[in-house]
Amino acid sequence: MKKFISWNVNGLRACIGKGFIDFVTKEDADIFCIQESKLQSGQISLDLPGYHQYWNYAEKKGYSGTAVFTKEKPLSVSYGIGIEKHDHEGRVITLEFEAFYMVTVYTPNSQDELKRLSYRMEWEDDFLSYLKKLEEKKPVIFCGDLNVAHQEIDLKNPKTNRKNAGFTDEERAKFSALVKAGFIDTFRFFYPELEGAYSWWSYRFHAREKNAGWRIDYFLASGALRSNLKDALIYKDITGSDHCPVGLLADI
Repeated sequence: MKKFISWNVNGLRACIGKGFIDFVTKEDADIFCIQESKLQSGQISLDLPGYHQYWNYAEKKGYSGTAVFTKEKPLSVSYGIGIEKHDHEGRVITLEFEAFYMVTVYTPNSQDELKRLSYRMEWEDDFLSYLKKLEEKKPVIFCGDLNVAHQEIDLKNPKTNRKNAGFTDEERAKFSALVKAGFIDTFRFFYPELEGAYSWWSYRFHAREKNAGWRIDYFLASGALRSNLKDALIYKDITGSDHCPVGLLADI
């Protein structure tokens, strides 16, 4: 049984001051992925005994960035999705293992007034194509902050957020396209009707205390791995970021 964890840390240095290392050590995941590290190369030296570390940094300082910590050394590692206009923000890392690919992703936010929505739509199509290309060789598990709540059950206030970034019809349709392409939303696979299961809360309006959140952090897996999936996790009590970690247990 393997345990995978993903966490948008919203600034790794700040998160380290709020118990990040303790959580990593305690959970002892086989693969631990982070998004929004907000780091440049050389800004941090992370002591994680037993883990190989892989980092992808944004060119813009203090922005975006991803990392993967894995106990098993991968067969290969790649950064980005091989499309120049998408690969300046440190958003994707792909690790190849014997039986599967592991991809961590920090999907672009459509931003206030949806000023980046059209770019986001291009990203979504290109990222799905990238995943399907990988899948031609072996099954894929991908995780991260996808910056979308898929269904009304996935956020506290769907009616008032209908046209806001993260819950537009366009973004939700792109998530539906992932599912239609054969990828399983692992949390809904196990808990199709569980309400109040969120992974992100605004820092405003005491949102976390009220559990007025959104589920925008995911593990998705190729349909070929359906029988390998054992459980999906949301670590709602872990603070340190405005997101909480999410996890997947798989027999792979």
